[in-house]
Amino acid sequence: MAWSRYQLGLAALMLLTGSINTLAAKWADNFVAAGCGGTEEHGFQHPFLQAVGMFLGEFSCLAVFYLLVWRDRRRPEPSMAPSRPFNSLLFLPPALCDMTGTSIMYVALNMTSASSFQMLRGSVIIFTGLLSVAFLGRKLVPSQWLGILVTIVGLVVVGLADLHSSHDQKHKLSEVITGDLLIIMAQVIVAVQMVLEEKFVYKHDVHPLRAVGTEGFFGFLILALLLVPMYYIPAGSFSGNPRGTLEDALDAFCQIGRRPLIALALLGNISSIAFFNFAGISVTKEISATTRMVLDSLRTLVIWAVSLALGWETFHGLEILGFGVLLTGAALYNGLHRPLLARLPRRGAEETGTGAEREGLLSGESTAINSES
Repeated sequence: MAWSRYQLGLAALMLLTGSINTLAAKWADNFVAAGCGGTEEHGFQHPFLQAVGMFLGEFSCLAVFYLLVWRDRRRPEPSMAPSRPFNSLLFLPPALCDMTGTSIMYVALNMTSASSFQMLRGSVIIFTGLLSVAFLGRKLVPSQWLGILVTIVGLVVVGLADLHSSHDQKHKLSEVITGDLLIIMAQVIVAVQMVLEEKFVYKHDVHPLRAVGTEGFFGFLILALLLVPMYYIPAGSFSGNPRGTLEDALDAFCQIGRRPLIALALLGNISSIAFFNFAGISVTKEISATTRMVLDSLRTLVIWAVSLALGWETFHGLEILGFGVLLTGAALYNGLHRPLLARLPRRGAEETGTGAEREGLLSGESTAINSES
């Protein structure tokens, strides 16, 4: 069935804002400006402050949710089901996982390319699958195990591409290796977040926008408070600010004052995550979760193409191969092959796979509530 203009608009919005989210964060990382107290120019390396901004974008989804509720109640026949009572603290454990994983990924983004960052995030299906078997009692079908194995191969290929391209980029080889490992480590935490959401949150039937906004609230509040002790914690060579501390928010604001374009990059990151979550949730509702997975994979290609066009990275054929392998692994794990295979042996099986498109979070389309950080 052909998509309506509304569905096409949602798909385009998801692809565009999802790509902007990573590109804006990398754009901010590429800026160089003087800091406070007349310090010499240095890179804008403030991953924890950027994570605070990302959670602010997620927090804004609460405003969108209440706006939709207000608008729905003004209709003669409201279509939104009234929310069931639930304890907001249920969102605290997954929010802590989201906060930790996001912060680690922003640290890693300073050490590797935007395209590798996005591709390596595909490793989440490995840990999601294993944790869902161990803690949720899921039984993965053979195609999902195959998808996990193919994804592992894809990660190796992308890693080799990074090792090969490190000679042409501003990042040292040790930084690239550390960044890639940090991204993969963060996916373990994201997978834990997804298991927690599946086990404790989804059974309460909370509206997705409300869930994203609530987790964003906890993440924003906690991480913003943590910026204070981070200002004093020494981090040595791991630090990217002149004071050598874990995070220096004051230095970040001084750099923004001297290079206002940094503020534009941060604003793009904050606003894009809010629109991306809204578009992703709407695509799942209006089209299918499989379409959402495909669009999420396509934004990796967009990020890679834009990074090449802007000269942020150089072309390496291994990245194309790695992307193709990772895409194949994700397709196998999420059951994207089922409708295609069903049409080959017999015409009558066209409906096969339709139910699979609407499967639960961890049995197929593995996506955290706010996985698009």
